Amino acid sequence: MKKFVLTSTVVIFSTMSAFGMTDSALLEKAKNSGLKAIPKSQLEILKLVDDPKNPITTKKVALGKKLYFEPRLSKSGLISCNTCHNLAMGGVDGVPAAIGHKWTANPHHLNSPTVYNSVLNKVQFWNGRSPHLEDQAQGPIQAGPEMAAPSELVVDRVVSMKGYVDEFKDTYGEKVKIDFKLIADTIAVFERTLITPSKYDDFMNGNLSSLSKEEKKGLNLFIDKGCTGCHNNIGLGGTMQPFATAAKYKFANLGDFKGDKNGMVKTPTLRNIEETAPYFHNGGVWSLNEAVKVMGSTQFGITISDDEAKDIVTFLKSLTGEKPEISYPILPVATKTTPKPDMN
Repeated sequence: MKKFVLTSTVVIFSTMSAFGMTDSALLEKAKNSGLKAIPKSQLEILKLVDDPKNPITTKKVALGKKLYFEPRLSKSGLISCNTCHNLAMGGVDGVPAAIGHKWTANPHHLNSPTVYNSVLNKVQFWNGRSPHLEDQAQGPIQAGPEMAAPSELVVDRVVSMKGYVDEFKDTYGEKVKIDFKLIADTIAVFERTLITPSKYDDFMNGNLSSLSKEEKKGLNLFIDKGCTGCHNNIGLGGTMQPFATAAKYKFANLGDFKGDKNGMVKTPTLRNIEETAPYFHNGGVWSLNEAVKVMGSTQFGITISDDEAKDIVTFLKSLTGEKPEISYPILPVATKTTPKPDMN
């Protein structure tokens, strides 16, 4: 896991902002509204993202990265986790609806959420059906419109390659049983390390000069408009919330997704939001400014002006964080027993 270098400088003298509030008062206001920072220290970050049931180790992360980039986990041998959650593109695929096996668009027209900071979500998937990344990682691999690979095929592919067998033994011990759950669990360990602290976190950790005047103005407006009601805590999202509470979402008919059984939808994280267009569960909106205005009318029944949207977006761009350094892994060589790609 990369060591993030976050400044620990604290500005002692708090200046008066253009909107009539001192920086220290804005920080207190942000904390009181439920906003929290990614911790400064690596130890605290590890405590935040680790799971005692599936603890992070250097070897697990390295193996999980290979499996994350491994297209042979898909039926066709062409699609990896990184296909829809591209780590070079904000952890998404940049299209409205995810494209999977046989060039199939998601049947519900669901957009691929970012994998960056996904460990901070309280639930996974738009309908919140998975409680954690280990469970979530199993779904897309097997889903017909996505990677379309039965669990047995995935295991057969992995155990047919000596490089993987050796690495699993080195990671988990000589007597390891390589099954589908362990493969998914290992991918999840790698995903847990994909945390992206930003200058916003520097501000929330006490460095009052880390945000510009314009970004602070946008943060203040973000709070005043009520955005922190759903986009709060460390993840700035990731919980199940009611959607379209004040007015119908203008692209509600794009796909048939209606939320969970109670009509609740997982709130997307706002971290790195400028990199993850198009927006909303069905990718209906391409402009971040428009997305802010849509949220105002849809959730609060208010009109957010162009200038207000611009100010809020200025703040949202401060949430673009430092990405872990990830080199593309060299994957194990297939053997004569490796199941062949299946395009059907």
